Amino acid sequence: MKQILQNLKNGETMLEEIPAPLCRSGHLSVRTTKSLVSAGTERMLVDFGKGNLLQKARSQPDKVKQVIDKVKTDGLLPTLTAVKNKLESPLPLGYCNVGVVEELGQDISNFKIGDRVASNGKHAELVVVPKNLCAKIPENVDDESASFTVIGAIALQGIRLLSPNLGEIVVVTGLGLIGLVAVQLLVANGCCVIGIDFDKDKLALAKSFGAEVIDLAEGDDPITIAASITEGKGVDSVLITASTKSNEPIHQAAEMCRKRGRIVLVGVVGMEFSRVDFYEKELSFQVSCSYGPGRYDANYEEKGNDYPYAYVRWTEQRNFEAILELLSAGKLNFKPLVSHRYDIANATDAYQLISEGKPLGVLLEYPNDPNSNIFERTRSVIKIPDKGGVSVAGSKAALGFIGAGNYATSVLIPAFAKTTADLLSVASANGVSSVHVCKKLGIAEATTDSDALLSNPQINTIVVSTRHNSHANWVVKGLENDKHIFVEKPLALTRNELVKIEKSYTSLGDKAPILMVGFNRRYSPLVRTVKKLLQQSSGPASFIMTVNAGKVASDHWTQDPEQGGGRIIGEACHFVDLLRFLAGARIQTTQVVALDSENKDSVIINLKFEDGSIGTISYLAAGSKSFPKERLEVFANGGVLQLDNFKSLKGFRWPGFSKEKLMRQDKGQTQCCSEFVKAIESGDRSNLIPYSELIEVANVCFTIVEQI
Repeated sequence: MKQILQNLKNGETMLEEIPAPLCRSGHLSVRTTKSLVSAGTERMLVDFGKGNLLQKARSQPDKVKQVIDKVKTDGLLPTLTAVKNKLESPLPLGYCNVGVVEELGQDISNFKIGDRVASNGKHAELVVVPKNLCAKIPENVDDESASFTVIGAIALQGIRLLSPNLGEIVVVTGLGLIGLVAVQLLVANGCCVIGIDFDKDKLALAKSFGAEVIDLAEGDDPITIAASITEGKGVDSVLITASTKSNEPIHQAAEMCRKRGRIVLVGVVGMEFSRVDFYEKELSFQVSCSYGPGRYDANYEEKGNDYPYAYVRWTEQRNFEAILELLSAGKLNFKPLVSHRYDIANATDAYQLISEGKPLGVLLEYPNDPNSNIFERTRSVIKIPDKGGVSVAGSKAALGFIGAGNYATSVLIPAFAKTTADLLSVASANGVSSVHVCKKLGIAEATTDSDALLSNPQINTIVVSTRHNSHANWVVKGLENDKHIFVEKPLALTRNELVKIEKSYTSLGDKAPILMVGFNRRYSPLVRTVKKLLQQSSGPASFIMTVNAGKVASDHWTQDPEQGGGRIIGEACHFVDLLRFLAGARIQTTQVVALDSENKDSVIINLKFEDGSIGTISYLAAGSKSFPKERLEVFANGGVLQLDNFKSLKGFRWPGFSKEKLMRQDKGQTQCCSEFVKAIESGDRSNLIPYSELIEVANVCFTIVEQI
């Protein structure tokens, strides 16, 4: 299928052939008929992409700080590589979609196949959208008008925060799409509306909708005119829908308002406030968040958990429905807002127009044959042009990748590309990231059908890098299909999942394929040096592993017990495995102390090994990013080894060793992948993590979480 993508590195807008996304639980598959380009928002992305690195940095100072912090901990070269990979990753564009429901996922009761719906789907022939981000279109509302639903909801949410009353005087600053929709909504609400802009055509539209207008291009003074209209009392409220770096819109809004007036920001403007502007009038200021309550809440959007109607009257979905009902009742008219129409095949021309000028509503139109099933015109698997097929011979590793997120595309798949394995196919949920990495690394096939990799006879190995809650399922499926399996940590999220894996693996006996978990730290070259030095000594050792883990937001998917399992199971498992490897003995006892019940990301883990060695893992989330992220100290036989961030190793009175330093940080990812491939090709598993240790480490991590 065709989809519009944005290259943030050079600003190029591309119409790409992408494998069609598969419907999933709580979602709808929608065949697109129309989609609206949000000229303001999408032009900002285009302009950002076309800027040089310095311009990009200036526009996102918060990201620059993150880059600087990463340089301090990981070094310059790994940071530059990470930034490059991020900028090269294509960004799907669009969030104003209209189409026809073609397929329903599980847990869908209020939609049916054939319904026309408006959603925040991308610019693509087929989109898969959560049920709470869709709304049915009334029969008397055409697709073109319905394509403004999401834009309308953005304006409506800003107005709800203003809480305008009948007869109040409200200013709308910035008459782009959102501003012009806001004018209509406010007029319908019985308000006296004043529209402000530089563009005469937009001002004329606002006037036709019933607003008084102020033409900044003609030098009109908004403050003087507002004072005249209100007889010196000031306007009741101001809705700012402009896009500018200037602080003037907020200062101007404050000057125009009456005492205890209200200002709501929907657009993007300079945010340097004058205290005097707000203090004397006791003004209120609020920033509106997108479509309404539920936005950016994974429980609402992805999991489909609605807010109680009595307590949250207007969610983002109910805002969608309100806009559509107003359209149906004839209270809104979006027809005058359409300035250009393009067939999806000519979408790049539309973005050229947007980058060169300031069009209003740019509509994209899609092939619309109701007698043709969309799935006959789209595919879940596509071949990458100029990438030949691969013939599999003997026991050579032939890999299929399930999951193409940031870590997979920037680290894991490139690491396997350096081995002798054949990389045959990459599967991702939306198809965009799989196509990108396939083109980048010369892989022949991109798909959204992960199950197809299991049934493909050419593929004898699967690499799993999906979200944590699916790992165990893919491992069991892979074992059942006689595939070698490399699964990014963790192996499983629960003991029950681990039991299922054990049953599947042990039932295969000596014929079991290779099962590997991506515990790469033990493959770091400096860790291998530590292991060698320990083998030359005698007696037990003491290990202190300090992990300056940093804070992760509580609403991040890794913190969700059902999806990510938390950071102990999802990340601290790396260090349990590392100490298990260095000790070379089973873990006998485990003791844990957490910072407190609310800070389960900061824990001290004490391990006792059967050979008498002891280990402490200080996994801490409250530290500074300027401190190295990972430090290992080893005490044995009167000497000390200190490993800093997998880049430098120092010996203190350690016989025969002083120091070793790498040119760049090496956490062992490439070597970990290489040893896995070598084992498949040679049959020698001696350099892999023993199956028993994989199970042991998983069980220890479950014990840690239970103790917390």
